[in-house]
Amino acid sequence: MIDIWTEKYRPSRLSDIVGQDDIMRKLQSFVNHKELPHLIFAGPAGVGKTTTALALTMELFGEGWRDNFLELNASNERGIDVIRENVKDFARIKPSNSLGFKIIFLDEADQLTPEAQAALRRTMEMYSSATRFIFSCNYSSQIIPPIQSRTVVMRFRPIKPQDMKKRIEIIAREENFAIDEDAMDAITEISEGDMRKALNILQTIKSSGEMSAARIYEISGMANPKQYKTLLSKAMAGLFDEAREMLDSMMIEQGLSGIDIIRGIHSAIRRELISPRQKIQVIMALGESEFRIVEGSSDNIQLDALLAKLAYIGQEVN
Repeated sequence: MIDIWTEKYRPSRLSDIVGQDDIMRKLQSFVNHKELPHLIFAGPAGVGKTTTALALTMELFGEGWRDNFLELNASNERGIDVIRENVKDFARIKPSNSLGFKIIFLDEADQLTPEAQAALRRTMEMYSSATRFIFSCNYSSQIIPPIQSRTVVMRFRPIKPQDMKKRIEIIAREENFAIDEDAMDAITEISEGDMRKALNILQTIKSSGEMSAARIYEISGMANPKQYKTLLSKAMAGLFDEAREMLDSMMIEQGLSGIDIIRGIHSAIRRELISPRQKIQVIMALGESEFRIVEGSSDNIQLDALLAKLAYIGQEVN
């Protein structure tokens, strides 16, 4: 049986969670004092919100943590009935531990309907002596103000590349394989601060048997950044036909979408050493093309127009 690495290497202690040092220090203080307020964990996917809630619970309750922890995914169970039944039933049960409280963890809480959140606020008031709530969400602004005012908001950041690389190196040693710096750079770039995505890529590339940056981009369905740099250079040099031919190859042979291409060029232009005026114009052109494609315009027409615009920008005299 093959273990999924995101679960196999999920930290069980707060001190093992990477990239969120300030938050871990605050939570460790709660553990040391054996007390806990209601919490909101806000931040993008894959940065450790659920892992932190689990590790916090394990450190507070030890081996009996499962009896004192209820996890619900609000995107699946988002209606008022869930709050009235599942949450309220668990909240009213007397805690079976010496701390005097249990934890209810609501993942993706920003998906709860306003009515469900309003009902939840009342439940928080009624059972605050015996139950602590931890809300996990991408956007804390989607949580109603009465709940926000009753919680401590902790904002999780995307995992920094250096922290992600340290974790990858640890897992590589545990799994007994070597990974070079180029491959790690590719994983961190594709993951964009999402540790879960990074581990999924790492496990996939390990299974493929070829631990190279080129293979990582291929498996992830992304073009190598060097291709975007070349495409951008050709377009801004006025070599429209060559740029269009390269673009066709990336879309047909590699299966990239128009949005993939635009985001790849955006990543490339941010690293280019060109005049600030040209960089601003390119980014504005990318934004306009992305908007038009998202609104339903043809990828091919919009990308042709984008290449033409890039050629025009490249030929401008500063």
